[in-house]
Amino acid sequence: MEFIVYEQKGAYGIITISREKALNALNSAVLDELNQTLDAVNLDEVRCLILTGAGQKSFVAGADIGEMSTLTKAEGEAFGKKGNDVFRRLETFPVPVIAAVNGFALGGGCEISMSCDIRICSDNAVFGQPEVGLGITPGFGGTQRLARLVGAGMAKQMIYTARNIKADEALRIGLVNAVYTQEELMPAAEKMAAGIAKNAPIAVRNCKKAINDGLDADMDAAIVIEEKLFGDCFETEDQKYGMAFFLDKNKEKVKEPFKNC
Repeated sequence: MEFIVYEQKGAYGIITISREKALNALNSAVLDELNQTLDAVNLDEVRCLILTGAGQKSFVAGADIGEMSTLTKAEGEAFGKKGNDVFRRLETFPVPVIAAVNGFALGGGCEISMSCDIRICSDNAVFGQPEVGLGITPGFGGTQRLARLVGAGMAKQMIYTARNIKADEALRIGLVNAVYTQEELMPAAEKMAAGIAKNAPIAVRNCKKAINDGLDADMDAAIVIEEKLFGDCFETEDQKYGMAFFLDKNKEKVKEPFKNC
């Protein structure tokens, strides 16, 4: 890999977009390598992922404008599809993904962060969808996910004005869950990932699927989605062990890690 660094640390993995001289901007090669990295994640061992960018200046500064500047209509649509396919895969990846946003998250950077389950950021983070200033629309899901996360009115304001927002406002509008100093960001992300990884993996995966699938359905259909995924947890080793441990009043056994089964 030229632009992606992947490291597995126990039960969680860290994906780093490493194109620091270009502020980790997304071009076709980066998107291809990110897709290949997801292929290589060992889902028998990894229960959570962290996505971040190399350096402290930028998470992902956006899609590569140099690459986009000469695209035809058909090529522009194809480039949008390439990004959307990878981001949608990230969004629906079986295990949770935490975006650790360090610095600029503009355009495609904001969009890829929104494809993750949870966003936390450093105090120097800057978010925005500046595309209309370049004569284009957001193309990697920004018009869809931003409205779902912060409401249509705020999303339209950010997109129509192309105005960037800082970490404190991103927290205020619900775009991120927490803000940390630059030094605290990755330790906080890793602590969260390790905490998620300690929980029953089938249950966590089913929760992710229930939330994602339910958001695209009406309430009656969404409840049925939850019922099926709730039922799917029963008769697993994790369910039997977790409930037996809870019911053991004496707690004679030390609680062991949940298994992928």
